[in-house]
Amino acid sequence: MNVRRRLIPTAATAGAVALGLMAVSACSSSSGAAGKNGDGKLEVVASFYPMQFLAEEIGGDHVSVSTLTKPGVEPHDLELSPKQTAGLGEAGLILYLKGLQPAVDEAVAQSGVKNTVDAAGLTHLEEHGTEAGHDEHSDEEHSGEQHADEHAAEDGHDHSEAGGDPHVWLDPVKYSEIAKGVGKALEKADPDHAAAYQKNTEALVGKLDGLHEKFEKGLKNTGTRTFITTHAAFGYLAERYGLKQEGISGLDPDSEPSLSRMKDLQKTAKDDKVTTVFFETLVSDKTAKTLAGDTGLKTDVLDPLEGITDKSEGADYVEVMESNLAALEKALGAK
Repeated sequence: MNVRRRLIPTAATAGAVALGLMAVSACSSSSGAAGKNGDGKLEVVASFYPMQFLAEEIGGDHVSVSTLTKPGVEPHDLELSPKQTAGLGEAGLILYLKGLQPAVDEAVAQSGVKNTVDAAGLTHLEEHGTEAGHDEHSDEEHSGEQHADEHAAEDGHDHSEAGGDPHVWLDPVKYSEIAKGVGKALEKADPDHAAAYQKNTEALVGKLDGLHEKFEKGLKNTGTRTFITTHAAFGYLAERYGLKQEGISGLDPDSEPSLSRMKDLQKTAKDDKVTTVFFETLVSDKTAKTLAGDTGLKTDVLDPLEGITDKSEGADYVEVMESNLAALEKALGAK
């Protein structure tokens, strides 16, 4: 299922994009070095938090990073202001994930910026979830790739387009693949600091490798392999560590589950000895609490890391993922 919600741009949105880009064109001649600020730092625009984290970790002191999705904003529904659109044209590099935020995809395509990085094109997207929110991913190792390939062939899309589950950053291994691609993109955009970007990329990959090892060890032996979550964003994570994700609302966190889906989940919870229904930080927990109340289960937070909120202030990607691991270990009865 593609993540496509409220995707039809209004005339006002299209007009804002056009006006913003015209403004950039008018003022670009007065700027300094292309894509750099007054301090000589590369101007990097990130679409939302997981991209921002990569840019800051790898770019270090040589970049100035801004994000289009402010803290607490649900990224799928982002609408850009004319000012944000105009700012894109001044960027030295734009880092985004195509298929997740349609407004960003449109603005990037029209920005004229030479260095744009689609994170979805740096790894392999797969299909997870259905309209009912059920993860039908096979236990066979190759099934995800086969399904994604078939989908791409049918729709004429490659994997850099919105043909698969975009939540790749929740798998530390795939996120590491993306980090390496972002590092190379920064080297190309700002070759004077290539050595620093290489060093920072290696350091970040080391952190992500360590995180992967913690997940492998922590989830190796559990009382159950099934977890229920409102937003089926954890398909890659579940596949990586041999878990079974049951999403209430599918890949779309705002969709309402059917009555039959809720009944199916009640049965799954009983059959698979599920203890906890997870909800996330940026959307309502009402559905999760309803299901938990009907089945006598607990509720807890499993953060899809689409944005750092006030509740996670001071935390970064690695720390929130470690909190997710602790929550999964507790819910699954890790031994």
